[in-house]
Amino acid sequence: MYKLLTSARVLLPLLFSIATSQVVIEEAFPNLVFTQPLDLQYAPDESNRLFVVEQRGTIYGFENDPSVMDKTMFIDIQDRIVFQGERGLLGLAFHPDYENNGYFFVNYTASGPLRTVVSRFQVTADDPDVGDDLSEQIIIEINQPFTNHNGGQIAFGPDGYLYIGMGDGGAGGDPYGHGQNLNSLLAAMLRIDILNPDIGLNYGIPDDNPFVGTGYKEEIYAYGLRNPWRFSFDPVTEICWIADVGQNLYEEIDLLEAGGNYGWNIMEGLHCYNPPFGCDTTGLIKPVFEYNHSWGESITGGFVYRGTSVPDIYGKYIFADFEYGDIWSLEYDGENPPEVSTLGDLGPYSVTSFGVDQQDELYICSFDGAIYKFVQTNSVGENSNLIPNKFSLYQNYPNPFNPITTMSYDLPEDSFVNITIYDILGMKVKTVVNTTQNAGYKSVIWDATNDHGKPISAGVYLCQIQAGEFVQTKKMVLLK
Repeated sequence: MYKLLTSARVLLPLLFSIATSQVVIEEAFPNLVFTQPLDLQYAPDESNRLFVVEQRGTIYGFENDPSVMDKTMFIDIQDRIVFQGERGLLGLAFHPDYENNGYFFVNYTASGPLRTVVSRFQVTADDPDVGDDLSEQIIIEINQPFTNHNGGQIAFGPDGYLYIGMGDGGAGGDPYGHGQNLNSLLAAMLRIDILNPDIGLNYGIPDDNPFVGTGYKEEIYAYGLRNPWRFSFDPVTEICWIADVGQNLYEEIDLLEAGGNYGWNIMEGLHCYNPPFGCDTTGLIKPVFEYNHSWGESITGGFVYRGTSVPDIYGKYIFADFEYGDIWSLEYDGENPPEVSTLGDLGPYSVTSFGVDQQDELYICSFDGAIYKFVQTNSVGENSNLIPNKFSLYQNYPNPFNPITTMSYDLPEDSFVNITIYDILGMKVKTVVNTTQNAGYKSVIWDATNDHGKPISAGVYLCQIQAGEFVQTKKMVLLK
């Protein structure tokens, strides 16, 4: 979130296109004020309640209604956190089965020694609006060598596991080399199982975590991250988008891959950092987008918008810069250069986080104490059916893949759709879609099996969509 090191603004060429947007930003709950809000979550219990995290160590709940007048203290854990600078209560995640078990998880910094703590709490049995501060069960603790770059985001993925974003431990430039150290839980995306703990732990290691059995830290899902302050999963494609805060020159956006090395501190964004020239980038995953410090100096990650109220940003990744306050949308199909649109500006040191409600509508947390939302201003209106304006087949993700990949496509009209996988010689492998579908934004998952349900061998494959007269083909690579 914050940056202790600043630099002069550097004007460098940006390799993407930019557009404007018919969207405005306004206060979502004008009668409510918060103190340094930095996370917003909804309870997955159909109650339509929202919860705002304050960095000082408090969480408030309230009804998701623009005219709401009151908020309720959900939990206060100020007595156990260190609140200063980048430290404090940094993240909240409700268990997917919260409606039945009442579990919620928090990420905070504590002292003696300075450390990151991820804990589970439970709602009180007789009041759904109050969390039990005596119910804490510590899940994992990770020592922090410095006071910054603590990460902070925790989120349950579509696989049901808990993901924890960890910064490199702070100072500047990663002095202890955590970014490329697989024996450290810092500078990494962790993935743990909180329902099936291993012996001696309050969590388990998923069997398919990429470093299981290697002698390295098995909690690690990906590494080489500097400070992944905010990340989120797209509910349609299940892709995880990570905004990684940069060092002196570049901020970046990454897409999560199992076992991926995102390059810090060898690289900052798309550029060599250590050494500054001629670095070895073999095996490093480069960001899908970066911006330099003429645009901003501390990226705040958001969400791929999947609500219905703002059609202009549907399917686009929304992000911001904390230090400058600018907010953008990014449209990326995995193949063409990203298109970035400016959505607004809330002023310096403002946008700390984004959050969604149970309808997938998007909100902005700002250090001015307000929660903001997006409003469509063009003629599309709130009741749009979110119809694309052209047929499109996007590059599958991940690519290369093993063994599952997602193919997304757009239908501007009701169509009979056929999506077929072919090998490189043109022989049919599998038909994954062969039916009439309504217009809209679509996706389908392929598990690298053929029409007989048997796994196929590694190699190059072709995905072809046919919808009416529209035909498009994308190349895919299956690894084994």
